[in-house]
Formats: sequence, structure tokens, C-alpha cells
Amino acid sequence: MNVWLAEIVRSWRGNLRRPGFLLLASGVLALGIGASVAVFALIQNTVLRPLPVPRAERLVTLGPWWDNGHVGGISPHEYQYLGPPEGLRSLGLVHFGAAVNIAGAGDPAQVPMIRLDRYLLPTLGLQPSLGRNFNAQEDHPGGPEAVLLGYDLWQRAYGGDAGVIGRRLEIEGRPHTIVGVLPAAFNRLLGPGDVMLPTALPVASRDYNHNGAVAIGRLADGVDVATVAAQADAHERAMFRDMGMGGDWTRPRFGAERLADAFQQQTRPMLMLFLASALVVLLIALVNLANLMLLRALSRNHDAAVRGALGASTFRLMLPALGEGLLVGGCGTLLGMALAAAGLAVVQGFIPASWLWGGGIHIGVADWLGAACIGVLGTSLAAVLGLWRSRGASTLEELRQGGRHGIGLRSGRLSRALVVAQVALAAVLLSTAGIFMHALYDASRLQLGYDQDNVLTFELAPVKGDYPDMASLLELSRRLVERLRAVPGVTGAAVTTNLPTSDDNYGSFNNGVRTPAGTELQAQLHGIGQGFLDLFAIPLREGRDFDASDVRGGEPVAIVSRDLSDKYYDGHAVGQAIDVEVPNTTPVRARIVGVVGATYQRGPLQPHQPVVYVPLAQMPASTMMVFRELESLRFALRGQGNPADWGAGVRAALAGIAPRQPIARMRTMRSIVHATTADARLNLLLIGVFAALALLLAVAGLYAVMAVAVAARERELGVRLALGAPPGRLARLVLHGGLLQIAPGLAIGIAATLGLSHAFMALPLMMLNGTRGFDATVVGGACVALAVAGLFACLLPALRAARVPPMRALQGE
Repeated sequence: MNVWLAEIVRSWRGNLRRPGFLLLASGVLALGIGASVAVFALIQNTVLRPLPVPRAERLVTLGPWWDNGHVGGISPHEYQYLGPPEGLRSLGLVHFGAAVNIAGAGDPAQVPMIRLDRYLLPTLGLQPSLGRNFNAQEDHPGGPEAVLLGYDLWQRAYGGDAGVIGRRLEIEGRPHTIVGVLPAAFNRLLGPGDVMLPTALPVASRDYNHNGAVAIGRLADGVDVATVAAQADAHERAMFRDMGMGGDWTRPRFGAERLADAFQQQTRPMLMLFLASALVVLLIALVNLANLMLLRALSRNHDAAVRGALGASTFRLMLPALGEGLLVGGCGTLLGMALAAAGLAVVQGFIPASWLWGGGIHIGVADWLGAACIGVLGTSLAAVLGLWRSRGASTLEELRQGGRHGIGLRSGRLSRALVVAQVALAAVLLSTAGIFMHALYDASRLQLGYDQDNVLTFELAPVKGDYPDMASLLELSRRLVERLRAVPGVTGAAVTTNLPTSDDNYGSFNNGVRTPAGTELQAQLHGIGQGFLDLFAIPLREGRDFDASDVRGGEPVAIVSRDLSDKYYDGHAVGQAIDVEVPNTTPVRARIVGVVGATYQRGPLQPHQPVVYVPLAQMPASTMMVFRELESLRFALRGQGNPADWGAGVRAALAGIAPRQPIARMRTMRSIVHATTADARLNLLLIGVFAALALLLAVAGLYAVMAVAVAARERELGVRLALGAPPGRLARLVLHGGLLQIAPGLAIGIAATLGLSHAFMALPLMMLNGTRGFDATVVGGACVALAVAGLFACLLPALRAARVPPMRALQGE
């Protein structure tokens, strides 16, 4: 045992005296471990982290299936008809509504609101931190006004005062009794919500709108998701039959899926791509490490031959390589974990909070154990591979050559194959990053259909107690727009229900419309005030803009986007009619008076949707009531100078006419558009980092092989120079050898990228008009970049080959 330990210590001492190889091999391993551990920690704290409620694996969401294969929102009528189905312990409803105005908890403020029924908390397995849940009377139309506070609002506005129960909080001008405070886990699960109000559904709701309501159930013991899904579908098909709806309505449409899967449907694909990219980087690092250890073992052939001739056993000959592997593995693991921690500290500030269930990213014991296994086992296996591949070297030949035998054709074949594998993997990652970068670049150059510069926006949800009807709402909007136009530096102002582009789910208002031919479709319904189209410079293609004659009580008119006109009216919509669905009443038929250019409601990464503009003054009252439950009014200002300087004037204008009315989310239009690509830019950044690491590792591996090959052929190159070979010819010989390893790797990488092109199209970043999964120009550019980098890696060994001193090479002949 002492002899074995002595061999390992001697190997470590030699590496520490000449640390070049140790630093190179440890650095290569650290890059692979750092990338993989960081991504795995991210996935472990998102996809693999359980929901912050008891027995979260038993929670499911029920509703209609969407085209993306996930369960969507449910209407109150459908929710009541569910029953709940057999196999559920309980079923609750949560409704994500618009912001509401509160007073009595500090300054008046606009805060996020969530509606829930009295069954939701028991279904989630949560209890209020203080007070109680809603009771049956409060969760009924016309019942006592009660409110549950979110944990953050309780801390922020009340300082965590336990005596808050029973106090009054004014919501939309009406006093509500605080009956409880929810735990922080509620908001970590369901997102921002400072005040929670009861859904208060009538006994037989006739609300068929899927406006942000989600049904959550808890499975009974021994019942699986498929069973409950079948029960839910049977209930809903019976509902459609009772309503006299046949045909497609009686086919399977409803289902159930685990709540965690439903919440992670947006993040999971990109996180899996990150994991695949990190694993590719790790694989390249391990291949590179194996190559380095192989070259290291081949360089020890002479030393092993001498020791073997003196009687050393095979196991003892292996000990120096195994000891070196342990040292490289330990150092690479520690350095890799440090890189992972540093990377997560940087990236965590850019990751959306919704990815993390309200928590942070932590590197746990499992990450350390995994990294140690990768580091120690990876280097040990690489060392064994090197010893196994070099075992065929002739001891007599090594002794005769005095260590100048070098690496022959057979000995270097595996090293070259490993380099080809590295180049192929790096080509796949570089091509993937290039395809995404091209998609994002195209999106950044996309014309959105309006002018976003020098525009300031803000949101306002008029207090329902002060502005209960359309007349008061329109009067407030009119007076505020007049005052906004008088703000210094402002040249125009307008009010709208929706901005041309929104960066959140509640920045659009879908509504059913019908053409005279009977075609039904979903379109964005935008109620706009006078001057809106001019303010955003949305081009008028045909007809006219709204004017002062388009008032409430007058002829209903509408303006449609050009894509809607071209598709449903053969490009001649002006003068024709369009029916706009109205909740709980007959549709309103409007005459189309104009056609405008298409805009991108979801930003440049999503296709544009058909839009129907109506004068805000002609919005049906019931439609506006639904809108006010979901969204806020938007006001926009255009002018000269910096829009950020108009904030004080905006607040003063509002205070002059509605001093108790808060405003929210004051932002420039350009920042809103920029925010629509935030997730895509984060995705591209991470993939770009992985691609850069892959390029670095591949270049390092190619350089190591070429450098060792030149050193091994030093005598041959010296003889050639002594016989008159030009130095440039020898340099070209080395570069040609490097190119022979780069070219096959690039070919394999292109083929692999082409095979993965269909998978790329399923990722959120690629959901663009006209985007292709395989872009020959981008892939070709990535391959050229990799080839150039590889040739530069061969350049230094090539120059060294051209400068071999012939006399030194001929010594010993």
C-alpha cells in the first residue's frame, strides 16, 4: 500500500512542479462540469422542484385541451358543470383578474387581484396564516364584502401586524372586511396577487368566457390523471348535449393534466434545450479530456518501457496515470463548481421569477456528488483509456528509440477520431446558436406596423365605485386626454383598451367576430379614442379614421386590419359589415369604414393577429364590463424630448381631475416592445455561452493533438528541412493534417443539425413567420467560423514545425 501511495504522490508532485498539463486538463474538465451543474441546478429548482403545497403531485388542472397539447382555462359555466367528477377529493376555481384600486393601506394604489372560490384553499392544502378562508355567504352573489390579503401586501402595507383581521380595506371604492392573510406559498404557486376576492358565482352561471379562470382539483388516493380526465370529458360532453350542441361539441374536448406540467409548459422546452446544450459541452469536455490523457499516456511510453524492463508490474505502471487522473478530477471538480456558482449568481438576476416558483437557485449536495462522480470517474476512465490505447507500443522499440519514437499512425488514430467528434458536437451547438440568433435578429428588424419612438404609456383602472358606468368612464378618459395634451413637451395623447404591442398575457382582448358570409373568427378587439391611429402612425390603407361623429348612440362603425380584410373580405372590407359578439346579448353589427396596416400584438416573436378597432365611445357596456374585470385602460402620449420627463406632468394632470385615482406601469413603448423579447434574449445568451464553450474546447482539443503530433514528428521534420524542404511546405503539411480532422467533423455536424431542424421549430423562440429550422446560410457561417478557429489552433504547431532546428533533430543518428 505504501508503494502504491508513493507512486500516486510522485505523480502529483511531478504535475505540481510542471503544472501546464494539470491546468489545461483541469480547466477543460471545469468548463464541462460548470456548465452542466449550473443547468442541472436550474432545472432542479424549476422543473424538478415540487410545488410549494402539500402532496403537490396529486394536484391537477381540468379544462379544454388547447392546440399545444395542454389543458387551458375553463369558463364558470363549465366549472360548475364538472360536479366535481369522480376521483377528485375536491375541486376549486381561481380566476386571474385585472389590477384593482385599493385605499386604506397607505397611499391609494393599483395592485394585482386574484379571485378564488372557498374550495380552492382546501384543494391546494393551504390554510390562511391569519384569520380564515371565505365562507359560503361571502362566496355568493350579493354576500358580505370580504377580502384575503396576500402575504407581500400584509408585510408591505401593514408591517405584518397580526391585528389586521377585521379591519376595512377599500377596494374599487367599496369597503371590504379583511378576513384572512394567505401564506407566502400561495403567491409562489399562483403568481402575484395582493388582494384575493371571492368568485361569488351564481348557482347556475351563464358565463361561457374562458377569461383567465383555472380549475384545480386534488386526486383521491389510488386515482390517476387519465381516469379523472375521462370523467371530466364525459361531464362536459353531457353539458353540450343538454345545451343542444352536437357535431364537434360532442367529441372529446376536455381533459386533465398535472398542475406542475401545466405551469411549466412554457419553460420546460427551453430548459430541456439548455440541458441538452450543457450535456453536449460536458461531452466535448470529456472527449477533450480523454484525448489529453491519451496523449499524456503516449508521451510516457518510454518511461513505462524502462520501468517495465526493470520488472515493474502492470498495475504499478498504471498508478501514475490513475493518480494524475484523480488530481485532475479533484481540481477540475472544485474549479467547475466555482464556475457553476458564479454563473448562477449572474444568470439568476435575469431569470423570470415565474420559472423559480418564487424561490432561488441553490447548488445542493446532489450537485456536488454528481460533479465529483463526473470529475473523478471521467478522468480515471480517460486515464485507463490512454493506458489501454498505448499498451501496444513495443517495449524494445521504445528502448531502442530512446523515447523518440513519438506517436505513429495507429497511435494517433484515436486522438484524431476524438477531435472529429469534438468538432461535430461544436458545429451542432454553433449552428443552433446561429439559427436562434438569426431568428432574433430578423425579429429585431421586423416592422411592427407603427412608430414606437417617443411614446410614453401608462395604465389606469378607473375606480369602479367612482366610475361605475360607460358615461363616467368616457368622461374621465376625455378630460384626462385633454389635460395630457397640455403637458409640456407632449404633442398628442390618446386612450385605448389595448396598446399596439403588449408584453403580458393581459395586454390583449380577444373577442369573437363574424363576417357577413357567416365565418366566425377570434380577433383582437381594440376600443380606441380619437387620435390613436395618428399617435402611433398606424397607416390607413383604405377608408377613413374615426371622427367626432362616431359617438355613442350613432351608427356602429369599425376599422379592421389589412390581414383581416384580405383574408375574409378579399381586400375590399370598406363599406361592408362585421358582427362583434357581445356578452349575454345579440352581436352588434358595425359598418367597416377603414382598413389599417397589421400590427404585432404579442411583439415581433409572434405572428400578428387580426384586429378590429371600434370607437371607445361605442364599446358595448357589457363588453366593457368584461374588459374591466381583466384589464386596465391604456393611455399613450407622444411628444418631443425624453418621455421619462413627462411623468410628473402626467401625475399632475390626473391629480387635477381624480386625486384618489392611482396609475400603474408607466413605461415607454420601446421598453414594452423590448420586453417582449426578454425571454428569447435570455435563451439566446445561454445557448451562445454553451456554443462559445464548445468552440473553445474543440479548438483546445485540436491544438493539443496537433502540438503533440508536431513534437512527436520533430526528428522527421528536421530531416526534411536538412534535405532542403521549404519551411512553408512543412507548415502547410501540418495545416493540411488539421483540416483533415476538421472537415469530417463539420460534415457530421451539418448532418446532425439538419436532422434536428424539426425539433427546433417546436421551441418558443422559433415561433416566427417564415422562420425555418435549418438555415443553410447560418449553418454554413457557423462551420466557416469553426473551420477558421480550428486552423488558427493549428497555426502555432505549424509555425513550430517550420522552425525545427535540423541539427537538434539529427542528434543521436
